[in-house]
Amino acid sequence: MKYTALCLILLILNGCASILNPPPRRDPAYAPARPEDMTPPMQNPGAIFQSGYDIRLFEDHKARRVGDILTIRLVERTNAQKDADTKADRSAVTQIKAPMLMGQEAAEILGYNVATSLESTHKFEGKGESNQSNLLTGNISVTVVEVLPNGNLRVQGEKRVGLNQGNEYIKLSGLVRPVDIDTTNSVDSTKVADATFIYNGEGVVADINRMGWLQRFFTSILFPF
Repeated sequence: MKYTALCLILLILNGCASILNPPPRRDPAYAPARPEDMTPPMQNPGAIFQSGYDIRLFEDHKARRVGDILTIRLVERTNAQKDADTKADRSAVTQIKAPMLMGQEAAEILGYNVATSLESTHKFEGKGESNQSNLLTGNISVTVVEVLPNGNLRVQGEKRVGLNQGNEYIKLSGLVRPVDIDTTNSVDSTKVADATFIYNGEGVVADINRMGWLQRFFTSILFPF
């Protein structure tokens, strides 16, 4: 009986660990593309050299077909700063004299002073400052998913890293010119057009850095106060 209870406890703890630290998940939107089926070249039984089996000694092995692999060097660095200072003042004074009664000014009517004056003052002052700096370095290998009519390559890919306290994901997609690919079959991320970079994570560390739903409500525009 004791061994059965111990096994149940171990199974429960293992299940909790799997829930808290799930394995990395694949995103179908960034799945690698399979190479297109290529028609084998026609062979000539009577020839010594067969087409399709030649070796090009002076040609770089660069990505140029669907399914080929390309390495993207992440060299992203952004810095943004914005300051705002607004002041607005407005004041107004309105005086209303006592009305005329039978050609004479009546300062009081039934014992009440009817002369009045209105004065209002409005003042607004606002100041805001925003600073943001981001740095993303590293390498990620992607695959060619489409060759456009002008020769440009549409690439996409995903890197999944499972850590002991969560998972990290790096996703990339964009357009690459073949002339920007160097001899190592790599290209800088600054030369990727229509680029999309996604770097996020899940797990204990990501949950701690994420604001709770109740706190997000009080800091959102939905909170009227």
